[in-house]
Amino acid sequence: MKNARWIVVFVGLLMAASDNQKIEAGYCGASCYNSCPSSSCESSGDYCSAKQACTTCYKTVRETVWEKEDYTCCKTVYDTVCEKVPVQCYKNVTETHYRDECYTVCKPVYKTCYRDCSYTTCKPVYKTCYRDCTYTTCKPVYTTCYRDVCYTTCKPVYKTCYRDCTYTTCKPVYKTCYRDVCCTTYKTETETCYRDCTYTTCRPVTETKYIDVCCGEWKTVTEHIPGPIVEKTICDPGTWEYDPCTCCCVYKPGCARTVKTQCPGRTICKKVWCPKIVKKKVCCTRYVRECHTKKVPYTVCRRVPVTTVKKVPYTTCTYVKECHTKKVPYRTCTYVRETHTKKVPYRTCTYVKECHTKKVPYTTCTYVKECHTKKVPYRTCTYVKETCTRKVPYTTCKRVCYTTYKTVKRCVPRQVTYTATRCVPKVICKKVPVQVCCPQPCCN
Repeated sequence: MKNARWIVVFVGLLMAASDNQKIEAGYCGASCYNSCPSSSCESSGDYCSAKQACTTCYKTVRETVWEKEDYTCCKTVYDTVCEKVPVQCYKNVTETHYRDECYTVCKPVYKTCYRDCSYTTCKPVYKTCYRDCTYTTCKPVYTTCYRDVCYTTCKPVYKTCYRDCTYTTCKPVYKTCYRDVCCTTYKTETETCYRDCTYTTCRPVTETKYIDVCCGEWKTVTEHIPGPIVEKTICDPGTWEYDPCTCCCVYKPGCARTVKTQCPGRTICKKVWCPKIVKKKVCCTRYVRECHTKKVPYTVCRRVPVTTVKKVPYTTCTYVKECHTKKVPYRTCTYVRETHTKKVPYRTCTYVKECHTKKVPYTTCTYVKECHTKKVPYRTCTYVKETCTRKVPYTTCKRVCYTTYKTVKRCVPRQVTYTATRCVPKVICKKVPVQVCCPQPCCN
């Protein structure tokens, strides 16, 4: 639209310029005849001197001007996104197995035998004898006697008497009264309000893409291994030479030398891992956040004061004095002396000597020789061969497949809008003063 508008303006300027050129051509380059100065219209004394008449006129000139213009463009920006891709890997796992292996052991067999052995012992023979022993003892003889003892006691005599006692008591008199009390209570009022709550949910977006998965297969390859090089001693062929002393041919053996010889090789088969890359289709799920708004109700509780008047009872107490008289008993005590006599026992001891005889035992010991025979054990050992089996461990290696994740970077294109500035050509028209001279024919 902007370019079309500029084209219309440019065509209009061209048409106006063409009209001005036609008018200037009709008036010999001037806009009109009135533009010529009055001196040029006057008669000249010398016609030949006035060969040309010069005038100043204005000419329309088009000029191109460059103006700055802002416009909006879009460019592609690549963002680097990291995502985890499952990768299948292999690792070697060592397993321990056991095989049975036979071996021979010599087991000792022990046997217990007995032989006769004679020995002599001395057996003690004990005999108990008795002898008479005389000893003297002192036996105590106890006798109880009594003696008279006089003692004095004081016997209390109690008597009860009474006296008058006056006392005053205060009797309480209770009276119930009432007074007005203003009480303020609070009543709870509940109001339900609503507030806007914004929450975010994640919407799953599933995308399908292809990734390079490194896999492969095991191939059996036959390989020839050359044999080892060993040193071998060989003898060169001998020669027959004529011996003039014996007049016959004598055989001379060849020289012995050492030659390196290679033993025959062997052929083995081994497995070789051949990797290859396979395109695998993977479904990736990413989550797009979406914001939602909902009305959440909440309850507001407020307490409203309420004033009430109630009658509160209270009790008043006044005391009235009263006089009383009562008999108060009291007790008097007097002591009377009395004399008594009592028998007090006491004990006397005398010792009487006694003679006793007792039998005292004693032991005598004599030894008697005895001859005995006993079985003495002794041990013999013989070895018996036995075949045993034991578990011998051996290790095998097995490849185990497991899945791991690696981070892969990829570029995600997106369009970014930006503002740029460019220069646009614009044609403007302006009047420029130009001096025009009209040529005249010569007088000759």
